[in-house]
Amino acid sequence: MKKLGIIGGLGPMATVYFLQLITQMSEATVDQEHMEILLHSKPSIPDRTRYILGLSQENPVNDMIAIGKELKNRGAEVIAIPCITAHYFHNQMEDEIQVPVLHAIQDTCRYLKERGITAAGIMATDGTVQSKLFQTEMEAQGIRPVVPGKEGQAKVMDLIYNQVKKGKTGDLSMLEEVALELKNQGAQVYLLGCTELSLLKRDYPLPAGYLDVMEVLARQAVLECGQFRREYEELITK
Repeated sequence: MKKLGIIGGLGPMATVYFLQLITQMSEATVDQEHMEILLHSKPSIPDRTRYILGLSQENPVNDMIAIGKELKNRGAEVIAIPCITAHYFHNQMEDEIQVPVLHAIQDTCRYLKERGITAAGIMATDGTVQSKLFQTEMEAQGIRPVVPGKEGQAKVMDLIYNQVKKGKTGDLSMLEEVALELKNQGAQVYLLGCTELSLLKRDYPLPAGYLDVMEVLARQAVLECGQFRREYEELITK
């Protein structure tokens, strides 16, 4: 099995949950059958959304590249970043670290296409939405991207930054309101496109139609580095 390196701490609880997902999705009957994981969790990495939107001059990519190189030197053969907005820097990181970096957004779009999805709603940070990370990959796969309006996007950001990142219980009704808005625009699936939103799925039984992008990332990490438990193949809530 390949050694997996994780650039973590973006945010810390999402990193913990990512480790849980990888463990759950691994086909293992004893400890020794699980993959080896090298983790560096650095919550002090500057906020990705603030930098992308031009609200901060602190570039987070330098820290992520430094950690990636450290993980490579420790033996990591594949790297995962349980932060969707950080994928804005994916190509630069992969070029400089010189180790394959999993691309949760591309993997999610392929996953949708394989299941015949033609329109998907995006719930993500302002940085992810405005940089069109999902939209570009979806359109390349022939999938129509659907994004919330101004009020809906504000609810998503409130959930991420004012609730989950602060350790509060997320208001599920806000998530459902945004999902309904996306559904009314034709979305067949609602992407939880921020790892803080993944924690809502962990804590609540969500209705049909949600796809957690961090679950897709965990699935790909196990496929690359371990033995995948096939009961986790279908990730869209029913």
